Amino acid sequence: MYLTFYGLAEKPFNATPDPRFLYMTPGHREALAQLQYGVQERKGFIVLVGKVGTGKTTLLHALWQRLKDQTAISFVVNSTLPFDGLLEYVLEDLGLTKAGESRAQRLIALNNFLIKREREGYNTVLIIDEAQNLDVATLEQIRLLSNFETPTRKLLQILLVGQPELKNRLDLPELRQLKQRVGLRCHIPPLTLEETRAYIRTRLRVAGARDLGLFTDAAVDRISAYAGGIPRLVNTVCDHCLLFGYADQQRRIGREIVNQAIEYLEEGTRPQPKGRTLPGSRTRLVLRWSIGSFVVTFASAVAALALKLHIDAQGLLQSVRQFLVIP
Repeated sequence: MYLTFYGLAEKPFNATPDPRFLYMTPGHREALAQLQYGVQERKGFIVLVGKVGTGKTTLLHALWQRLKDQTAISFVVNSTLPFDGLLEYVLEDLGLTKAGESRAQRLIALNNFLIKREREGYNTVLIIDEAQNLDVATLEQIRLLSNFETPTRKLLQILLVGQPELKNRLDLPELRQLKQRVGLRCHIPPLTLEETRAYIRTRLRVAGARDLGLFTDAAVDRISAYAGGIPRLVNTVCDHCLLFGYADQQRRIGREIVNQAIEYLEEGTRPQPKGRTLPGSRTRLVLRWSIGSFVVTFASAVAALALKLHIDAQGLLQSVRQFLVIP
């Protein structure tokens, strides 16, 4: 809707985890480097923690892009599955569609696959997103998967990715064996004000914007304060700002539009400042569209009636047009 108005090739603030839009803060760069190092060095268990919306899933997709040529990857996004369901999902993801019916048969099939990959010089990674939702029994079964190993190397690298609650879960006494096996811990911090500014400009640039200063400094300050450094919230606010800015024909997004977008997100209604009316061009556009739509509908009805009554439709419509004035 607003792409042409702002000179954009695509939406810059989509909620999907597209790695092309990944803005690498120092925290993101460090986390991605640690993940890649942990996988390549066969650390076994790796834990990535970050608050909701800090870009964990986007970071994982970036990691997948870096590893996909030399690594088999299973990416589990439904962490509410019981272990048997999770195991079935992983086998399907790795292409093992005929792994047997029992758990033992499936584990044997997975072990054979991992050994074959190792002999061919390849690695295998299991990524479990939203891992804070895994129950203790499932986490213990996942720990046992790390027993697939040779005397010198781990055959399966397991990434547990989740919110801060994941750390608390791993501190449970029942999971002390799993905690001891964690070879690497990574953390994604929230964005600072300057990082939020750079994040917005980066996404605008990737989306093809000619004006990277589309959001004023005051607007970015307000967005940063509201979002608390959470990229997902930044995306949501910015997308609404562009929509409201387009509706008001504002080429630059200021603090006032940000405040309206935030109030809309919080309350579900868009405020109108006192004494403000719709811009004249937008009013005329809406009026012209409404009248034009009415004329088209009315003309269609007249034509249909004329055909039914065997009347000259062209002459009847010409007569009607004398009474209609379209602005």
